[in-house]
Amino acid sequence: MTTPPYETPTAAEIAVVSSQLGREARGVVGIAARCVCGNPTVVATAPRLADGTPFPTFYYLTHPAATAAMSTLEADHVMPELAALLEDDEDVAAAYLAAHHAYLADRAGFGDVPEISGVSAGGMPTRVKCLHALAGHALAAGPGVNPIGDAALARSSWSPERCACVQPSAAVGTSAAG
Repeated sequence: MTTPPYETPTAAEIAVVSSQLGREARGVVGIAARCVCGNPTVVATAPRLADGTPFPTFYYLTHPAATAAMSTLEADHVMPELAALLEDDEDVAAAYLAAHHAYLADRAGFGDVPEISGVSAGGMPTRVKCLHALAGHALAAGPGVNPIGDAALARSSWSPERCACVQPSAAVGTSAAG
């Protein structure tokens, strides 16, 4: 878990993210969460890409095992259950609204993009739309910030507590893994 501002990602970190995504990483401004081995799990992405495209997804889940786990939850129709939790529990709804505002504040530190003003990710603050985005935010912000992201992570087969990387980082046991 980290919070802005982020150190500029290294070329090696960008290469790992590109490998995770299966395409060139775009607009990465920081590594927002890491695997226990030190590899990136979530990147922070510029709110406007180099080509001028507005990009509202500030926290982008990149770890292949984590993204696969969120895809499985979505395919297993967990989203309606989480949406019902959001609708039925006032405390969860209030925390989700606070998560939305925290997300916007984090992204605003990297630039104002009027086209996406007020738009966070994953359906926040009133819907559950994308578990990948919500889990990415939960991993970046830490437990207790995004209740729906936390719930998705808790229900998933993937855990941030154990390495599931194809190529674990050589940074195991260093401060980069924290």
